Amino acid sequence: MGDSEISSKIILAKWSDRFFAWLIDFIIVSSISTGIIFAVFGNIDYKFDEGTFWAENTQYIPTSIIFFVYWTVLEYKTGQTIGKKILNLKSTDVYGKNLNLKGVLISSFGKSFLLPFDVVLGWILTNQKRQRIFNRLGDTLVVKIKNTQDSSDIIYLKD
Repeated sequence: MGDSEISSKIILAKWSDRFFAWLIDFIIVSSISTGIIFAVFGNIDYKFDEGTFWAENTQYIPTSIIFFVYWTVLEYKTGQTIGKKILNLKSTDVYGKNLNLKGVLISSFGKSFLLPFDVVLGWILTNQKRQRIFNRLGDTLVVKIKNTQDSSDIIYLKD
């Protein structure tokens, strides 16, 4: 490879790392959303009758909306949620660049409202980029980012 050629390497995140990042986010957001739902709807009685069965199922929608907002805002602003930051992961476009809003919205929608479908089909139809279905639709990736603790290869230039 000549000096004028540029080589770009993107390290795709492992499914297990992505799962643990999601789990961290899930615990954080579930705690927040549960508090919000109880504040808004009060303590819901879990006896099985028509009224409470409907109330239990409607909790899915506000919780999913909270997840959607969480993932959309954080991934659009920084490419990372709290879970991804802890595990050194980042959401990028397919070229390793910052995400556009459309890609973030599509990816976040799949994670928030259709995750089992999104993941299972992603595994079955997985491609070389380890994308969920909604990652593919939004042209997004989850990548492992280089640990920035080692600063020996950083060169500082003054303007």
